[in-house]
Amino acid sequence: MPSKNQGRLAQDMKREVIGVIGQMKDPRLAGGLLTVTRLSVTQDLDLAKVYISVLGGDAAGAVAALNRAAGHVRSEISRRMHIRKAPRFAFCEDDGAAYAAHINQMLAGLRPAGEAGGPPNEPDGEDTPNP
Repeated sequence: MPSKNQGRLAQDMKREVIGVIGQMKDPRLAGGLLTVTRLSVTQDLDLAKVYISVLGGDAAGAVAALNRAAGHVRSEISRRMHIRKAPRFAFCEDDGAAYAAHINQMLAGLRPAGEAGGPPNEPDGEDTPNP
């Protein structure tokens, strides 16, 4: 399958996975704001890795709940997308937001004590004479 079609399939599948997860009534999923950050599908459509991020809740519990419901998600995706062979879904936690926060914290520690981090102050043009 060409990569263009595979990318389109992954985007459509991501949209449908978001819809299926939104309809699930598991209390472990309602603990925080759950976001599907990305979905990657193997070339042979055997496995789809779904990366999720949970804000303000238990990420490990949400991942465990989604992995337990992977069969339900697979059958719903197959039915909604009208595809014969739906991939197996493996849900894992995306730590990209935590990594970005860690990098920002490290960069903030590198700034000199007196610098606020904004652009340098420039004159507003009122004191400069017009030519």
